[in-house]
Amino acid sequence: MDDRPKVPALSPYTTFSRKAWAELRADTPMTLDDADLVRLGSVNDPIDMSEVEQIYLPIARLLAFYVAARQQLFRATQRFLGHRETRVPFVIAVAGSVAVGKSTTARVLRALLARWPAMPKVDLVTTDGFLLPNAVLEREGLMGRKGFPESYDVQALLRFVSDIKAGNPRVTAPVYSHLVYDVVPNEMMTIEKPDIVIIEGLNVLQTGERPTNGKVAPFVSDFIDFGIYLDADEPQLHRWYVERFMRLRETSFRDPQSYFRKYAAVSEEDAYKTARKLWDEINLPNLRENIRPTRPRADLILRKGRSHRIEEVRLRKI
Repeated sequence: MDDRPKVPALSPYTTFSRKAWAELRADTPMTLDDADLVRLGSVNDPIDMSEVEQIYLPIARLLAFYVAARQQLFRATQRFLGHRETRVPFVIAVAGSVAVGKSTTARVLRALLARWPAMPKVDLVTTDGFLLPNAVLEREGLMGRKGFPESYDVQALLRFVSDIKAGNPRVTAPVYSHLVYDVVPNEMMTIEKPDIVIIEGLNVLQTGERPTNGKVAPFVSDFIDFGIYLDADEPQLHRWYVERFMRLRETSFRDPQSYFRKYAAVSEEDAYKTARKLWDEINLPNLRENIRPTRPRADLILRKGRSHRIEEVRLRKI
């Protein structure tokens, strides 16, 4: 089998097999241990040492080159201008469907990047915090569209990313609770002088439609320095979503404060029906209409196989 990188004709990406990508780790040291992986993993999204060694360490090495190049460009610009300005953070986006493993990927990358020899300050923000509160969604008839672009406070999210890229030394972001399935009132996380910011979310690479009135309309993706998209076939995503729902039914759904507490009490058959219904009526349409169309905007596409292992990597050509 030829494991050399494939360069398809007329493609903006170079495609690597898992084996070919793993060889690009070179001498990048492993800085995580098994205990770290237990802490960084997600429900129904296993992560093991081989995945980190073969997939994530090469990504960390690649990002190290990108960040170093950006810093070199910053210093060149300073020399050109003849005065000092604040260096802005390098922003990484992690996008993809519900249940594809975005949270695990974002956490593993954060842990690896924060342990570079230079010890950069790396912050992780999820766009869930910028969802409109449930009370607003219910009032506007949007609870069945939660996770769709219209369910977010887009202006607040834009202010956040524009403040980050403007070099604002102290930026705040709202906090979301998956237990209560809502934004936490009056609770904010503070980001102070980061070197790298990872933004994880369903639609973080989205552009939307340009206005017809000629006015400039920025999008979150305009502020992203490097975009990562986690990809998988629809049947796999469906299966992973239902499996995660059933596992949560046996764990966090049993918490009295859980928004989904009612599903812990129904029969297993009814729970399966509910999970499939939520996928078919909300998550699958959102994937097809809004999430997957952003895939071509990614700099790196990580394609998963049945076991959640990343089997193929596509890197955008420069």
